[in-house]
Amino acid sequence: MTNLQIFLDIATEAALAAGAVLQGYWGKLEDAITEKGRPGDLVTAADKAAEVVILEILRRHFPQHSILAEESGKLGNQDNEYLWAIDPLDGTTNYAHQYPCFAVSIGLLINGVPQVGVIYNPFHDELFRAAAGLGATRNRRPIQVSGASELGKSLLVTGFAYDRRETSDNNYAEFCHLTHLTQGVRRSGSASMDLAYVACGRFDGYWERGLSPWDIAAGVILLQEAGGKVTAYDGSPLKIESGRILATNGYIHDTLSRELMQIPPLSTWK
Repeated sequence: MTNLQIFLDIATEAALAAGAVLQGYWGKLEDAITEKGRPGDLVTAADKAAEVVILEILRRHFPQHSILAEESGKLGNQDNEYLWAIDPLDGTTNYAHQYPCFAVSIGLLINGVPQVGVIYNPFHDELFRAAAGLGATRNRRPIQVSGASELGKSLLVTGFAYDRRETSDNNYAEFCHLTHLTQGVRRSGSASMDLAYVACGRFDGYWERGLSPWDIAAGVILLQEAGGKVTAYDGSPLKIESGRILATNGYIHDTLSRELMQIPPLSTWK
């Protein structure tokens, strides 16, 4: 097997193990939910327990690799070319309210470029996997992006950052504008699931700001391997640390990019 296949298999092992932890906590959190400082930015006992399982598996197999985990932060030698970006529970607010749109997201960046990704929703038992050059799958079967070629016939998805109450850079204007230009815009509450759903053709495009690398690292390679396109809002190469992403089936990418770039801030609307 190639190294990427090995990395993919170990990431899958970790995602499935973390998913089992999340299933065990489902509906049983009671008072084990806290805020991390910003209103709505939740963390639960399930987040922490799932991350412990992932870290144990990755460290056992790849002790020299660096890690960036949502709950634990930076671990290991951050100068190592291999960086695991981990979100043990992407969609914590959904999970805390027992809304079944959430996932374990594990991505591997090699020299800063996403190369391996696993996204697992244990509630629906949907396992999305991809590695550079190895294709993308859902429950071991190949997936590909949709064929929608017109923005007016597309279904989009987006999200809103936790600081949306404090900043005017909050995505509200884009949401309103694009709702009028498409067949609809959804807000799922899980960036990794949004990317997975674009990859398998359920959505045609996705944009969001205020993201962290662990939110999107796995989804980026998944979408690319499924035939999609991922860039910055203006169509330039994605900088994963920027917190902004435009991801589509490729066919509507340029049109969606142009629309995003010309939308005035909500404060100027009348």
